[in-house]
Amino acid sequence: MSSINEDFVFGRHAGIDYLKTQDAEKINKIFLQKGVQEDFANQVYQLARKKHLVIQNAPKNKLDQLTNSANHQGLVLSIASFEYVDLDQLVDKFDQEGKEPFLLMLDSIEDPHNLGSILRTCDATGVDAVIIPKRRASGLTSVVAKTSTGAIDHVPVARVNNLVQTTKWLKERGYWFFGTAMSGTDYRLWDAKGKTVLVIGNEGKGISPLLLKQMDQTLTIPMIGHVQSLNASVATGVMLYQMFNSRHPLN
Repeated sequence: MSSINEDFVFGRHAGIDYLKTQDAEKINKIFLQKGVQEDFANQVYQLARKKHLVIQNAPKNKLDQLTNSANHQGLVLSIASFEYVDLDQLVDKFDQEGKEPFLLMLDSIEDPHNLGSILRTCDATGVDAVIIPKRRASGLTSVVAKTSTGAIDHVPVARVNNLVQTTKWLKERGYWFFGTAMSGTDYRLWDAKGKTVLVIGNEGKGISPLLLKQMDQTLTIPMIGHVQSLNASVATGVMLYQMFNSRHPLN
């Protein structure tokens, strides 16, 4: 595992989930706003006691300062780092387990709210890992953690230097690549079984041309309204539930 700089997890859902699921050594400090509801404060204190963590009661303006006035809901955790998985090791692990994983590759998603929402849907649909580029894209941040409502702790995320090279390498390992585009096969016909990677493009530009050339098939979401585009996280959600339907049919 590799890490980035110290950051914060904030918000009640994300904070409580982090306290429940992560090791104590990953949490530097707990900031709890003075005057929060008693039942919520008791829940935080119980979780902190189990991990032998100290809580610092602080005024709201202190928590506002730590989170740049984001909606922290009275709870902020100072954490050691957000962690990324090593893609090589993860793929080796899948092979050893005889697994046919489903991976999601995000081509330069820049909005951390979109990334957080996507991770939330990944957790809901059983995505095995997410691949993002190291440059010109949102990484794992406190905003992503808050938006994901805790999913950031359960979905492995790998950062790579070059998406095209990573795609070629994964193809050699037996993965099939499907990318979203304005023209292509109707997504409702998509069979997402086997070793599969879905590629979602940038919010404004879509999938970069060099990466698009590597796709085994392009998929499109038909639209009959006046607006011919969807938010990146919404489009990803549509595609992931088609994947879920393909892999877990009702009959």
